[in-house]
Amino acid sequence: MTEQPSPISEHWSPGTEHLANVVDLYLDLLAKALTRDLFEDNDEIAGVPSGPFERTWKQRLGDRVGPALRRVGYELVRKRPYDPEARALGRDWPARAETMTGLRRIANARACIESTLRDDVPGDIIETGVWRGGMCIFMRGVLKAHGVTDRMVWLADSFQGLPAADPVRFPEVASMHLENYDYLAIALDNVRHNFERYGLLDEQVRFIPGWFNESLPNAPVRELAVLRLDGDLYDSTMDALEALYPKLSSGGYCIVDDYIVEVCRQAVHDYRRAHDITETIEDIDGTAAFWRRS
Repeated sequence: MTEQPSPISEHWSPGTEHLANVVDLYLDLLAKALTRDLFEDNDEIAGVPSGPFERTWKQRLGDRVGPALRRVGYELVRKRPYDPEARALGRDWPARAETMTGLRRIANARACIESTLRDDVPGDIIETGVWRGGMCIFMRGVLKAHGVTDRMVWLADSFQGLPAADPVRFPEVASMHLENYDYLAIALDNVRHNFERYGLLDEQVRFIPGWFNESLPNAPVRELAVLRLDGDLYDSTMDALEALYPKLSSGGYCIVDDYIVEVCRQAVHDYRRAHDITETIEDIDGTAAFWRRS
């Protein structure tokens, strides 16, 4: 009987250069799968937003028809040409992807995490506002690819969608009624399942469910190397900064996914001003921004 070969990992020791190539291949493939860039998926599904919230009359009609069709197991889909530049910049919303963030924001998250690993910056990674969990799946993948076993990836979210904006302080945002977009409300079990599909749900993944003003002040997060904010609104951004920025290590990164949104940007500037934060804010892709804590 011919002896079965042992697993390649038991007898093959590639050089450092080859290992680096394997990490790049895995993380590039993971990013392209999570954004659906890999599949050039650009379907527009009736009733599912595919970009900014301003809706044409055809899209508003789809908002009425789409949910009814889905309840009986059908989708009304419009095929659109794939736009790689829009996907790179996160300016379209792929209907079936695990993340709306484009490839440049994913590349930024990887660069920030790897920088903290190289420089031995202590702490975990957290994202506040996770939608389907795609960015956190990628960030867990970065730790996995580098064999990091002593850092957590925290996911903070209501898992119920967005809260209603204050109509007095933010009338324009309140008039959009983002709290009514079921598309933005992804249950925790669905996010966990997405992690499982990519083989990345383990003891290094932790969830913090609840509205940020209630869940984050007492969250069991002790120290952070990367703080990624994706709360869209003023209060959601401010609540996350007040609870978590003091836990960000020197040399750690603060990433603001919605910096282009006026109320989010206002919260960032108000917090920085109140706490004399002067590090330069750097653009990522025209939408998001970040800075490194000195």
